[in-house]
Amino acid sequence: MVGAAVFVYGLLVSFIFSGASRNAKLRRPNPPAVTYIGYVLVGITTGASLLLFAHAIGLSIGQPLIALTI
Repeated sequence: MVGAAVFVYGLLVSFIFSGASRNAKLRRPNPPAVTYIGYVLVGITTGASLLLFAHAIGLSIGQPLIALTI
């Protein structure tokens, strides 16, 4: 199940960022949906990286700060 979610997330990131890159290259404004979805995807990425960073710090001091179980 996690693999499918990662696959869909990767497709979304690829589609949104390639569209934004193409619009910048052609000097066209991005549609609002592309901008908003891009911000959401960047926020999800940032949140996941901070969560994993906190977990790694907790493991390094011997006391997990966040219980990550799948």
